[in-house]
Amino acid sequence: MEFDCLQTTEVSQKLIKNSAIGIDIVDPNTKSNSKEISNPGFVTNTKSESGKGENLKGKLKLKLKKGIKASATALDQSSGSGDVVDAVRRSITDLPPALISEILNCLDPKDLGIVSCVSLILRSLASEHHAWKGFYYERWGLPEAHVAASESGVGDSVTDEKSWKEIFVEREFRSKTFMGRYSMDVLYGHTEAVRTVFLLASAKLIFTSGYDTVVRMWNMEDGLSIASCRPLGCTIRAVAADTRLLVAGGTGGFIHCWKAVEELPHLFDLKGSRNKNTEVRLWGHDGPVTSLALDLTRIYSGSWDTTVRVWDRLSMKCIVVLRHSDWVWGLVPHDTTVVSTSGSDLYVWDTNSGTLVSIVPNAHVGNTYALARSHSGDFVFTGGEDGSIRMYEIVRDSFMTEALHVATWDPHSGPVHSLAFEFPWLVSASSDGKLALIDVRKLLRTSKRVLWKRASKANNSGKVNVEPPQRMLHGYKNNLYSVDIGADRIVCGGEEGVVRVWNFTEALEIERRVRASRGVRLENRMRRRKLQTELSSKGGRSDQCSVAAKKNSVPCIWPRGGKTKA
Repeated sequence: MEFDCLQTTEVSQKLIKNSAIGIDIVDPNTKSNSKEISNPGFVTNTKSESGKGENLKGKLKLKLKKGIKASATALDQSSGSGDVVDAVRRSITDLPPALISEILNCLDPKDLGIVSCVSLILRSLASEHHAWKGFYYERWGLPEAHVAASESGVGDSVTDEKSWKEIFVEREFRSKTFMGRYSMDVLYGHTEAVRTVFLLASAKLIFTSGYDTVVRMWNMEDGLSIASCRPLGCTIRAVAADTRLLVAGGTGGFIHCWKAVEELPHLFDLKGSRNKNTEVRLWGHDGPVTSLALDLTRIYSGSWDTTVRVWDRLSMKCIVVLRHSDWVWGLVPHDTTVVSTSGSDLYVWDTNSGTLVSIVPNAHVGNTYALARSHSGDFVFTGGEDGSIRMYEIVRDSFMTEALHVATWDPHSGPVHSLAFEFPWLVSASSDGKLALIDVRKLLRTSKRVLWKRASKANNSGKVNVEPPQRMLHGYKNNLYSVDIGADRIVCGGEEGVVRVWNFTEALEIERRVRASRGVRLENRMRRRKLQTELSSKGGRSDQCSVAAKKNSVPCIWPRGGKTKA
């Protein structure tokens, strides 16, 4: 990630200089007597032209050199100890560190990077500022290495080795990999269509399931099958996991849970051969479970029985039931809220009170199948039966919560069954057999967000002009039912019964090689230009000497007799 330092314009430099020396800027249109202006740097011309009866307005003329000298002299005379001069020369670095920290906390990553280019002191303050940690958490959540270290009890050794700015810049660079080259792996093992895939990047594991009623665990690096559970007796439509718990929901209305086993390198004993106490089955839904999600303390499940149930992970009991008007297709929790889709509508719930705080009716034409959410929780993405993808912003204040429409894309010719988000990429899977990659970075800029809010309030169903998807991955005729995305991989499953993994890890190395070769070419080009400049300057000198010799030559006339005549 590169930051460009801004240079101050000449006008702004003069204004800063004038304000620093204590010159008062007076509006020439204001009426005042010239005697009241005591600063010698200003000359007021109130003379009227002869022969004309017009009263001319006073013209304010600023003489910088004279004004600077006069003001400096006045400051020196007014304070024998020079306190006023010292006060004028103070900079932002003289402020208390806590106040500077609060000022830097109001900047976005780009502006904070620009500040680090101003001076060595600000570079140190901006580079070590805690805001970088917040920027990272807002975009990607916990770093994968940090999660692994915390789970193993190592602590925060990862951030001790690198600053949060370095971690942020490195992760920002990795986000560009999805526009590079990739290799694709095809994982075989399921005997029928794959309905759900889940990528647990922190443990480098992939979980898949579908119509064959079996949950399979794969190694993300080599694509090999690690283990599979016994048949669960029904179609598995949803899977979710973290490093402590794996859950799967099926058409039978139950939620099957596997607790992590510490001594296992791959966390979960799917076969149940070691300890049967690691498996738990939760009952409560009266219809197929279509969506699952986890956070640190709760399990969230959505079902065709029109409810979303919230379960306590410690007691494994249902604590909240959220009732909808139609089948629940998707849900995504964040903090104390959960966003869900039911029928064609989008819901926003408060999980603490169990109340509905906002609803977007008819978010799509037909059912709203797919749902994704940013790590900050402020942005929600929906995909529907009409083949479109919509983006909403969750706006909260002390009185209400509202979901405002931001943008709409139409990249598919069939229903969108699944969405996944990893900043800044939104990936969608559709029944047309295509994956669409959309970069939403520009839509997340705070400077333009106000305009979208106004447009959304004026017409919540209207479309905002946005760029088309940056990349389409296609070539598969069968339906794609589920997709997930990590830092450098995309996993999807569909009707053909295989799991496809797009690996973009080589794109980073290729990008580094391209940059290195580009730098070498640029260096060679500059050398050639320098040589050409030197040669042309030498050639120009010789030409100038020949021209001067021709101008200074004495003209001679040669007569017929062979004698010269001047």
